[in-house]
Amino acid sequence: MASKDSAPDAARLPMPSRNPMPLSATQEAAIRDLYHERVKRHCSDEIKAFSDCAKGRTITISFACRVPLRLMNACMKEHASQAEHDAAREEWFALRQQRQKERERKEIKKTAQEDFIREWWGLPERTAEAKKKLADRLAMEERVGGLSRSKEEK
Repeated sequence: MASKDSAPDAARLPMPSRNPMPLSATQEAAIRDLYHERVKRHCSDEIKAFSDCAKGRTITISFACRVPLRLMNACMKEHASQAEHDAAREEWFALRQQRQKERERKEIKKTAQEDFIREWWGLPERTAEAKKKLADRLAMEERVGGLSRSKEEK
């Protein structure tokens, strides 16, 4: 997942509203993954200390690594808040254009590979209807809240 630090110059869209918008299950999962990544980033030192303690241990982890485990859990509880979830949600909305460009790039690459294979094996070219479907698929936008972005937002 991209972070704010990795793409400071990327175009970002504002969050559509402060009220939660209904999103699909995959979109909510992406927000949840971003949220977990942000919490892990905050507590990376505590997680590293616990993993260093747990290396090479099996049964004795619960006894020998009790203090690092409690520090790690306390840090995660502190940072795993609704405010952090809201920040992850805002970041997800802000990166909509970047995800759209990535999807378009992948679709164009896939189309070029399919055209190469058709040419290589002497298969017939795409019909006009198939080309129109492909163009429509490339123009399709990410759906947010049951609606795709309006033309004014672009």
